[in-house]
Amino acid sequence: MGARRAVTTAAAASDGPLSFCRDCLGDLDIKVKRCGHCGSPRLVRHRALPALALAHIDCDAFYATVEKRDNPDIADRPVIIGGGKRGVVSAACYIARTYGVRSAMPMFKALELCPDATVIPPDMAKYVRVGREVRQAMQALTPLVEPLSIDEAFLDLAGTQRVHGMIPAKVLAKFAREVERDIGITVSVGLSCNKFLAKIASDLDKPRGFAALDQDEAREMLASKPVGFIYGVGPATQEKLVQRGFRIIADLQRADENELMKQFASEGRRLWRLARGIDDRSVVADRGAKTISSETTFETDIRDFATLERLLWKLSEKVSARLKTSELSGCTITLKLKTADFRQRTRSQSIQTPTQLAAKIFAVSREMLVKEIDGTAFRLMGTGVSALRPGVQANDSDMLDRRSAHAERAMDNLRKKFGNAAVIKGIAYEGPQKSAEE
Repeated sequence: MGARRAVTTAAAASDGPLSFCRDCLGDLDIKVKRCGHCGSPRLVRHRALPALALAHIDCDAFYATVEKRDNPDIADRPVIIGGGKRGVVSAACYIARTYGVRSAMPMFKALELCPDATVIPPDMAKYVRVGREVRQAMQALTPLVEPLSIDEAFLDLAGTQRVHGMIPAKVLAKFAREVERDIGITVSVGLSCNKFLAKIASDLDKPRGFAALDQDEAREMLASKPVGFIYGVGPATQEKLVQRGFRIIADLQRADENELMKQFASEGRRLWRLARGIDDRSVVADRGAKTISSETTFETDIRDFATLERLLWKLSEKVSARLKTSELSGCTITLKLKTADFRQRTRSQSIQTPTQLAAKIFAVSREMLVKEIDGTAFRLMGTGVSALRPGVQANDSDMLDRRSAHAERAMDNLRKKFGNAAVIKGIAYEGPQKSAEE
């Protein structure tokens, strides 16, 4: 596998076009700037194009794009997914980004930068459904799909040319066109010989982009980037590298591999290889989510148990809905609290059999919450389920769980038919607390 990843210009001798139109898929001369068949300027061209088969696909501003798809009235407006002055930005459309709005930015700062933005609370159940549609379309191309999150994945299309009747690059362009037509969102495609370079390529032409990058050109392109550009190099590692004279990737490229290994052990070898665009990692199919969770940042700090309890039920329902939508269940339930002075408390408890029931998630989380009520004021609370299993493994054999399951699934059916507000459990209805979703 590693040998195949080291694709260079010499490998471009493989059969297939060096350039084609992304709209009509017609083959083109690599020098032309507009399609001679349909007139489109959206072309893909690369000297190694027929040999490249590993892709990174990233949905463009995913949450915001889904909301714009569902409400054409905001298509040309800046859109921020988030809520509340004390919350954070979950996502921002490209228009909002021109104002400087970025994901994970505090909402108050985002609204200072873009006061006219349309702010929409996140609807994770909807995003999961759309993400699943995109994932299914990916899996129709190749069984080697490695999801990284709800809206991005690596794909290995090596050996699929005979199946699809076209080179991987064309398969991916056709895929992007069909996702836009059938699902109503756009994606950007990065195509290369390995994961590291494919991920870089997918960011080169956003949004609605398609970029190819091979190992020959990667070294020059990477040279001027800061060492923090390499995945896995966080602020602490970057500072350590800079202190030892490695400020930009070119400094790593000039270094001796053995010397880097003496200074940084196995990490030194990884840095030496990635600085040269070398990455032997294989695409691992269907890695899947590790945790399904939901959390909320409060408008004002809360220390009252009854208020926290009501909010915990709503969070439990959201986690349950996401588990059911994803056809998952889990054996470990985690409660997350953040105090007014930003100290985090995390408590976990494992249960004997997997669950996806809101009532079970709430009951276990509530037990942990009770033990944390000591007069402390909290600014954030969340709950989540991990140790995930297929949804069919959820066990409702306990008498109380079975009754809860029947009642809960009856409520789910009513909500599907009449909307989420059709059934509200008493604990959630009493004294609603305004909060900001993250």
